[in-house]
Amino acid sequence: MMEEKFDIWIFRFVLVYALCIFVFIGSSSTTEGFVSIACCADSTYTDLETNLSYKLDYTWFPDRASCISLTNHKANQRARVFDVTDKGKRCYSLPTIKDRVYMLRGSFPPDNSLGDFSFDVSIAVTSLGSVRPSQDLEIVEGIFRASKNSIDFCLVKKEQEDGNPYISQIDLRPSHEEYLQDLPSSVLKLISRNNPGGTVSDIRYPIDSNDRIWKEISISPSSHVSSFNVSISGQISNVTPPLQVLQTALTHSERLEFIHNISKTWNHDYRVFLYFLELSNTVRSGQRVFDIYLNGDLKEKSFDIMSGGSNYRHTVLNVSSNGAINLTLAKESGSEYGPLCNAYEILEVLPRKKETNQTDLQEMQKVAEELMMQNQGNKVLESWSGDPCMPFPWNGVECDLLNDSTFINKLDLSSSNLRGPIPSGVTALTNLETLNLSHNNFKGSIPQFPPFSSLISLDLSYNDLTGSIQGSIASLSHLKSLYFGCNPDMSKEVPSNFNSSLNTDYGRCNHKRSRISAPLIIGTVTCGSILLTLALGFLFACHYKKLSIPWGGFVAQKHPNPMATIVNKNADIIFSLPSKDDFSMKSVCIQKFTLDYIEIATEKYKTLIGEGGFGYVYRGLIDDDQEVAMKVRSATSTQGTKEFENELNLLSEIQHENLVPLLGYCNENDQQILVYPFMSNGSLQERLYGERSKRKVLDWPTRLSIALGAARGLAYLHTFPGRSIIHRDVKSSNILLDHSMTAKVADFGFSKFAPQEGDIGASLELRGTAGYLDPEYYTTQQLSAKSDVFSFGVVLLEIISGREPLNIQRPRNEWSLVEWAKAYIRAAKIDEIVDPGIKGGYHAEAMWRVVEVAHSCVETCSRFRHEMEDVVRELEDALIIENNASEYMKSIESLGGSNRYSIVTDKRVLPPSSSSTIESTTIINQTMSFPQPR
Repeated sequence: MMEEKFDIWIFRFVLVYALCIFVFIGSSSTTEGFVSIACCADSTYTDLETNLSYKLDYTWFPDRASCISLTNHKANQRARVFDVTDKGKRCYSLPTIKDRVYMLRGSFPPDNSLGDFSFDVSIAVTSLGSVRPSQDLEIVEGIFRASKNSIDFCLVKKEQEDGNPYISQIDLRPSHEEYLQDLPSSVLKLISRNNPGGTVSDIRYPIDSNDRIWKEISISPSSHVSSFNVSISGQISNVTPPLQVLQTALTHSERLEFIHNISKTWNHDYRVFLYFLELSNTVRSGQRVFDIYLNGDLKEKSFDIMSGGSNYRHTVLNVSSNGAINLTLAKESGSEYGPLCNAYEILEVLPRKKETNQTDLQEMQKVAEELMMQNQGNKVLESWSGDPCMPFPWNGVECDLLNDSTFINKLDLSSSNLRGPIPSGVTALTNLETLNLSHNNFKGSIPQFPPFSSLISLDLSYNDLTGSIQGSIASLSHLKSLYFGCNPDMSKEVPSNFNSSLNTDYGRCNHKRSRISAPLIIGTVTCGSILLTLALGFLFACHYKKLSIPWGGFVAQKHPNPMATIVNKNADIIFSLPSKDDFSMKSVCIQKFTLDYIEIATEKYKTLIGEGGFGYVYRGLIDDDQEVAMKVRSATSTQGTKEFENELNLLSEIQHENLVPLLGYCNENDQQILVYPFMSNGSLQERLYGERSKRKVLDWPTRLSIALGAARGLAYLHTFPGRSIIHRDVKSSNILLDHSMTAKVADFGFSKFAPQEGDIGASLELRGTAGYLDPEYYTTQQLSAKSDVFSFGVVLLEIISGREPLNIQRPRNEWSLVEWAKAYIRAAKIDEIVDPGIKGGYHAEAMWRVVEVAHSCVETCSRFRHEMEDVVRELEDALIIENNASEYMKSIESLGGSNRYSIVTDKRVLPPSSSSTIESTTIINQTMSFPQPR
């Protein structure tokens, strides 16, 4: 008897042990492919509700200083806050299996202490939407098909947002094929996943083996119904919710209505999954029949759960909406029972954006890995995350869009404090046209470039390289400039196949970028300027006997030349460096500030008012409470000393009502700062379609006045005595508005003298901004004042339409503002391009004048474009017509014309464009392909 009991005990033990092993193995298999990350947690842990193990995120981001504890949440809930100083992104690269469908979820617990701002969340480069810490959104979830063996989950800081992105938890889970059926190139964003009639707040893993989170929901009027004894008798699908979700439902004798408000500015596509399980054993086919409506449209007629002999059915519906999703289940006439709903999901269908060309993406990531091995803690490299081009390119990276594919065409890592060997991966970037690695500490030899490389410009100067220039580099068919000077241990010998027409320094150290500091240059120039002023003053005194020069210093006196300026000895006077590019000088008083003074004036950089390619812009007060804007170069800036000195020297010579004046500068402790008057009305871009435009629409007369002012400023540059100056970066964000809305052209860091016949190296390094770039300049790389004219034409189209110059969120034919507008202008349908905010508020003739001059400015071939002086005259005429509209229209009306605001009666047909259809297509690609705005 005892032996029999012992055998039974042994049998039970073995059975329980085997069951435990089975459960463990089963649990392990169900979590295969799960990635669970607890951001900034103190240690790995197992979640008590799901029994899932969460690992730490220090593998991706080792910095513990960016971790915070969230307030008003469960104990010890942590989050990582990313200090993204510029617009940019931080991404987690997660493992996937190619072609498999996944669900990816981020947790962002709301926390008012983080401030009121927003940031975007994206899967790869497809945005799932925005997160705002002050609102009640806690999770963002998307479903996607893996296109490779990893996926980037990114937090993207937007322009003009002060706060920093944060995240608490990341969940990656394998999901169901059926979600993306018939949607091969889409991402689904979760809007709502509901368990109507549920009695548990959240149902997720392990009840749902794919860890979907089902939320309980109730509506009125409705009644709860449940049956925990019922099971599914029919065929189920992969997307079918767990039985515990289906065992509860809501029902009503006549109709059920579920409304989800969605705030969108235009129609978006949605996919709705509906799940039904009949919970009553007495209901038969034909007794519960109802119609299913989405936003008032009948989607399913006479829907019967019990049809086909099964007690379970599900259906998938599609709808387009911009305001709300209204799901209605209405009892059909003659049905004995009213509708029932057990579960449903609403998912937004997002077109999946293409990432950077796969080869370029992989090779650029290799470059990043190679550099990071030798440069841990480098700020430029730490900012490199996710896709190198989109939505914002990495610091130092610029990209082109060609044939719907994005390529890397420029890598500028100059003055980035990098060391180690040159990463071999740069040679595999076969679309790279510009490579600048100058002013670093790279060692070793130059890697071999393939013969099919697209390289146009290569700068390796000011490093510690060894060896010599290889024949493979010298024979590159596209190469136009090569600089390798100031590498002390590098041979200056060039290979026999060296192209003598190359722009090069031949390895010498006295060419191109001297490391002479700006203070030394400025000090030398200042001394020379003072001596020159003394000499001129003495000569004038001798000749006219009217000018007195006291020995104590300079005192302003009447002068026969009204353009000459004599200032107090305590001020710094800056002239441009003597060179063959010098033109007649007009001295402008530029004040030199100390760094301590700048910090006091800005209250230690308290008020950030903007940012750009040079760095951040802070508000401050100088002298007698004069408000100023101080542009401070950031450590990761893509612009450097060259641009700083260029703007400093140029603005010391020019002065015009419609150019932003330079008040002062600071160049101390490697800090470069430029000081300008504060422009209280921001930029034209902000007023047209930025945040300020949402508060007040800029009226047409003001827009026209701004356009005229900016045109006058550019015309002044183009006709400057001695030699024309080309701005090279004309765009609406570089047209600033003072307190009286006077337009002032800004940002002269890229400005150049117009090339003249006989100039050496007149073909300049390509500069500009996507959407504004002159296609002829892009193609030939030959600079002229007409390049500014093209860019200004784009600005005029912005003023007319209120649209940005480049927007790939719009339909394909509307990506480029220029090409979209040209089609309507040629058809004399300008009402189609006018900003809706100003319709009814302009005179037809004035608008046509501006449209025609804009159309002329954006001609593909520069010889058909206006000069800036012609543009000014046309805009002056348009403004006169607009300001005198009443009197003008009286004469028109006396001849039977229409009222002032009609644009229909003023149609005209423009002459055919000088460009062929093929040329027009090229414009789109070239305009689209240039690097994104700084």
